[in-house]
Amino acid sequence: MKLLTKSIHAQLLRNGRLRQARQESGRAEDDFIPVVKLFTPDAQCTWLLTELDPEDPDIAFGLCDLGMGCPELGAVRISELESVRGRLGLPVERDLSFSASHAISVYARAAWNAAAITEDDAALTQAAARGGAS
Repeated sequence: MKLLTKSIHAQLLRNGRLRQARQESGRAEDDFIPVVKLFTPDAQCTWLLTELDPEDPDIAFGLCDLGMGCPELGAVRISELESVRGRLGLPVERDLSFSASHAISVYARAAWNAAAITEDDAALTQAAARGGAS
């Protein structure tokens, strides 16, 4: 399975260009809703990605959880994700049923509270009430 479809890639790149334009104009940055969820079916790693770097579209930004209890916002290379294999040799997959309900800052706060990326409605609602990642 291809990690990023053409439409997902286009949306991630659009978000990256929006962030870049806002940074260059000195405006506040957007708090994007995750576009895609990637995961290892056999290694407890998860990535919620919001954008691609317009200067280097192999670099994605989002919430990264390597399964060690300390998820963080950061960058990852798509080409590296395509080469990752879990304990059983399974590749990274795209979660076909994922539909984001909150901005990345909310997922980040909920993940920090849970020590892992979570889609639990109660955890996300609580994180949203506390103001996302701020």
